[in-house]
Amino acid sequence: MTDTNQQAGDPATTIAYQGVPGANSHIACKQAFPDMTPLACATFEDAFAAVESEGKAALAMIPIENTLGGRVADIHHLLPESSLYIIREHYLDVQYQLLATKDATLEGLVEVRSHAQALAQCREQLAQLGVRTAARADTAGSALEIAELGDPTIGALAPSLAGEIYDLQVLRSRFEDRIGNTTRFVVLSRARRDPDPKDGPCMTSLIFQVRSVPAALYKAMGGFATNGVNITKLESYISGDRFSVARFYAEIEGHPADPAVAQAFEELDYFSKNVRVLGVFPAADYRNQ
Repeated sequence: MTDTNQQAGDPATTIAYQGVPGANSHIACKQAFPDMTPLACATFEDAFAAVESEGKAALAMIPIENTLGGRVADIHHLLPESSLYIIREHYLDVQYQLLATKDATLEGLVEVRSHAQALAQCREQLAQLGVRTAARADTAGSALEIAELGDPTIGALAPSLAGEIYDLQVLRSRFEDRIGNTTRFVVLSRARRDPDPKDGPCMTSLIFQVRSVPAALYKAMGGFATNGVNITKLESYISGDRFSVARFYAEIEGHPADPAVAQAFEELDYFSKNVRVLGVFPAADYRNQ
């Protein structure tokens, strides 16, 4: 089995991620920041803390949504409560392999383990196999688990990198239900790093709050429509302990320095409260595909 020990290096050149070595987040770190040292963290909270309060890493690579599984649970609640800023986005072509010990067979499997998102993204294939499923904290962690168990009746859904690291065989490659399965990641930093709007298309993420009364959201969002600013994402959450107050996470095309965006923000400020920009970052080339 390949050595998976990761020694923490210089925090300035370290990027944190949730999971164990071989996870999709690990792969995203290697793709986006090949010169940085990936730091595995047990939970998303730990990955946030590694950057925000512990000073172990300069950046964090966090999955936010997937084309098949939808949004990643917890992230949209952690982001607004964090003091970190989004400085970049990265898209990863997700490829799941059905992994098992060297003596396992496809016909002999009775259980497959993986992260809930991975199980959701492969539910049709799993149904055809007729195996039971068991959710785990992350994909590569499930590969490590079955490698340590040595039980040929239990498989794991994980990236090929995890199979290489934990010396597992691939029983079936490209196990996801749909080709084109893509996860979007955001890169978080303690400091806001607004790009120059002259350098190319930008995205802006923000949160705001409105009361749950008729037309409140319509009025708050009206400025974006009248100024021709495209809203690419809008999600609501109950704020605090009251159902009468809603908080929204939004992403828009454009930079706060753009006149149209600036005017839209003025109207948003008037009709809402607690407006906070979570980050301004370059739009990834993937958006043009």
